[in-house]
Amino acid sequence: MNLKQAAGIEAAKFVKDGMIVGLGTGSTAYYMVEEIGRRMREEGLNITGVTTSNATKEQAEKLGIPLKSIDEVPVVDLTIDGADEISKAFQGIKGGGAALLFEKIVATYSKQVIWIVDESKLVEQLGQFPLPVEVIPYGAQQLMRIFDEKGYQPVLRQTETGQIVKTDSGHYIIDLHLEVINDPEALATYLDQLVGVVEHGLFLNMVSKVVVGSAQGVSIIDSPHQK
Repeated sequence: MNLKQAAGIEAAKFVKDGMIVGLGTGSTAYYMVEEIGRRMREEGLNITGVTTSNATKEQAEKLGIPLKSIDEVPVVDLTIDGADEISKAFQGIKGGGAALLFEKIVATYSKQVIWIVDESKLVEQLGQFPLPVEVIPYGAQQLMRIFDEKGYQPVLRQTETGQIVKTDSGHYIIDLHLEVINDPEALATYLDQLVGVVEHGLFLNMVSKVVVGSAQGVSIIDSPHQK
């Protein structure tokens, strides 16, 4: 069993009968969703899922997980999702899979958020992983210019064949190659006020627990940002 799979299966243990569960997106979250599907089939687990992307929605539907949109539930009991980087201060970067907007919406309306990662995602400070910024296509080149002038080394995300990546909402993603983010809160505030920026991949003060898969096994770390 690989590290992502082990962490995904462990995280699924936090899902209890009757919960409304936010189902994350990405390679690690995939295993968690599969395990929830298995528990429903074999253990009679009964939950409602709220998905964070079209890809997760398709996966959950195939597994027979009943789904509602974020607007059809009062609150999400627990969201389990992956992360691209988690700092010592339990701040995160997400959006490598281009699902950051829906992921952040679901996490915001969740009582508890668990991130599942392999140990390579744990870092001292954020920034080595490029920071995704989701932007409206109209005006995207103006934002590229602003980020360039700031020294953020922006790259408009494209597919391997050179097509501009579009999110589930039809937006573009600009990845900022910052190397180190000394003040995530200040950067988040700056990005939030830029016209044309829809959302960014800084997930701050959100995570309740981190489930980490390593060669030594799976560990569960409590975050100081318990909701």
